Amino acid sequence: VSSVITESIFNDLLKHRNDAGCKAKGFYSYDAFIAAANAFPGFGTTGDLTSQKRELAAFFGQTSHETTGGWPTAPDGPYAWGYCFKEEQGNPPGEYCQASSQWPCASGKRYYGRGPVQISWNYNYGRAGKAVGFDGINNPDIVANDATVSFKTAVWFWMTEQSPKPSCHNVMAGGWGPSGSDTAAGRAAGYGVVTNIINGGLECGKGSDSRQEDRIGFYKRYCDILGVSYGSNLDCNSQKPFGFAAQSQPRLIKTVV
Repeated sequence: VSSVITESIFNDLLKHRNDAGCKAKGFYSYDAFIAAANAFPGFGTTGDLTSQKRELAAFFGQTSHETTGGWPTAPDGPYAWGYCFKEEQGNPPGEYCQASSQWPCASGKRYYGRGPVQISWNYNYGRAGKAVGFDGINNPDIVANDATVSFKTAVWFWMTEQSPKPSCHNVMAGGWGPSGSDTAAGRAAGYGVVTNIINGGLECGKGSDSRQEDRIGFYKRYCDILGVSYGSNLDCNSQKPFGFAAQSQPRLIKTVV
């Protein structure tokens, strides 16, 4: 991954992440990203160079939307302000605790959005912690305190298939093709399916949506920086959301700014 995303490119992609107005100033480091990337074989290294660059542009596009500090007239444009936040904004953020025998909420802990992908809910913290190697139930705050763990939760989510949804990685790396039911639901390979995986219930199948347009804007900027074309099917305007049960599927909360 470091051969595609050099430290210089990382700083260009996330141009204003360390600005004084960004609450995550100084948190998201290049070394932490590379350490997390290297912990997941296949991430950003699958397929030809075009596929690798598109996957990494898509990863940063989606996570930048979740952590954006941009606004329409922001310096260098709204899509130069990804990774401005490391925690969900709100006063106070929600508890996001759902009854679970496997991942029971710890007393006094809250499972609101943290990190690049704004991982949310106790069951997601539990599963991410088990996969990455931290106690997500008793220590969810580590996702906002340890940059490597924070990036690892995002890459874990990206790489993990949660049926009936494919993994974001498999879509962008070219390993997923629509089934007959996917085609009937308007789902076709491309960046739009990744948005559907992440937040399709709120953003997809409703025509143009400002949230998914923001995701696309980040993705296009990052593709331009990496010198790769965008591919097809960028939006999910006409895609029906994947069917999912709330307790078994991630629910991600976009940072409110």
